[in-house]
Amino acid sequence: MLDNKSILITGGTGSFGKKFVQKVLQNYKPKKLIIYSRDELKQYEMAQNFNSPCMRYFIGDVRDKERLKQALNGVDICIHAAALKHVPIAEYNPLECIKTNINGASNVIEACLFNNVSHIIALSTDKAANPINLYGATKLCSDKLFIAANNFKGSMQSKFSVVRYGNVVGSRGSVVPFFKNLIENNATELPITDSRMTRFFITLDQGVDFVLKNLKRMHGGEIFIPKIPSMKITDLAHALAPHLPTKIIGIRPGEKLHEIMIPSDDSHLCLEFDTFFILTPSIQFQTPINYTITKLNERGMPVKNGFSYASDSNTSWLTHSELLSMI
Repeated sequence: MLDNKSILITGGTGSFGKKFVQKVLQNYKPKKLIIYSRDELKQYEMAQNFNSPCMRYFIGDVRDKERLKQALNGVDICIHAAALKHVPIAEYNPLECIKTNINGASNVIEACLFNNVSHIIALSTDKAANPINLYGATKLCSDKLFIAANNFKGSMQSKFSVVRYGNVVGSRGSVVPFFKNLIENNATELPITDSRMTRFFITLDQGVDFVLKNLKRMHGGEIFIPKIPSMKITDLAHALAPHLPTKIIGIRPGEKLHEIMIPSDDSHLCLEFDTFFILTPSIQFQTPINYTITKLNERGMPVKNGFSYASDSNTSWLTHSELLSMI
């Protein structure tokens, strides 16, 4: 599907973008692979490792609609990974988060429709489900924008879907590299915000593979959610440093005890497949789509009324050895 295609990744110098580029170059022969981001240093550094003839590096911000329209000219597939993601920083700088995560999402949608881009997937987060922080609220709004885009695309071939998953093990700003840095610097204890806290975990490889697979299975309008394991943060700390005690420091601004990817209020929209869930659109103005069968002919079934998918009630849990192998 990606051979001889032009692909653009917003926020492409991030952890996801780098792994996505690595996998695409290893397994496909794209016509163009375009990195769209605003940091010239990160682009320069990335270009030292990824310098295939198909690579293109575009300086630009998702807040700049006209630049997006230029960059997406002739593009077949767009992966929207650009976002402001740090929860406490978003709480302190709410308007900046809104400009990038909401206005930027709207700009990406308009630029994709302007250029008749075929397949568009936006990356989301578990924090978008029942959000209590600004970051989660902006990503929920972004998710709604991308799904609704299928209703006003008119005669355009564009298909918009969303991928929602949990914490990526080892990504920048996540808890694993934070703990590892403390351990390497001879910390005498590891800080825990709350001893009850749980999180979903997924590897970067798994996240990228899930996005690539969904490009092939999407009708447009789905929110794809992988089935992934949970872990208590206290268990994670003990797995990384069994010799260190932990210290409870209190929940940070905007932080939850547990994350949720499918709220019970959305159970009537949820379909369960072997390895993933789909949340179907709440409104379909165009010809109805049978989401129980994917483009890959995978078949799903509606979940029970009131079903929810949360990190504390998950049926799959990481062991210490499984976490260490993921790292």
